[in-house]
Amino acid sequence: MRASHADRDRVVETLRIAAGDGRLSAEELDARLESALTARTLGQLAELTSDLPADTGPGLGTLPVTGAPPARDVLVIDQVGGQFTRIGGWTVPGRIEVRSKMCDVLLDFSAAVITRDVLRIDCDMRLGKLIIVGGPDAEIDTDGLTLAFAQVRLRGDRRNRHDMGRGATQPLRIEITGTLKYGKVIERRARRRRSAR
Repeated sequence: MRASHADRDRVVETLRIAAGDGRLSAEELDARLESALTARTLGQLAELTSDLPADTGPGLGTLPVTGAPPARDVLVIDQVGGQFTRIGGWTVPGRIEVRSKMCDVLLDFSAAVITRDVLRIDCDMRLGKLIIVGGPDAEIDTDGLTLAFAQVRLRGDRRNRHDMGRGATQPLRIEITGTLKYGKVIERRARRRRSAR
């Protein structure tokens, strides 16, 4: 998986703390910092902190080279134009910040790794669509969203989504807040796969 700027920053901070604690020499620190700033994947970053204890800092010290990245507390989407997409088995953070202009944002939760019961999406969107793809039990709350020349299209009656029998899995509750100008919030259902006969 490709590394982001935030991933590199966390590893750089971990390396600096380790050097301050005497775990890395000045030469090792310089070499690892250069590698961290040019790393392209999470696996490359994980190798740089694999011999450091987990409590060294907010890096990827406990992440196996072939493992999935840990869930981050915040995913920041800051984009002008085009489209931002999260699909497949991505790990959902506790909060997502969407700061976009003339950009469509697609968040597909149908195959995502859900680690929390509630996800908050803070929006500052203009001239774009926020498209949510979720399972049949997903709850979407847009009461905290301020609309200006914008629309919200949700499927079904949200008031009855929480009324499930015992033993049912806890649905993901998505709370969308902030501001949406000249745009849309659209909920889509995940496509069901046909079983082979």
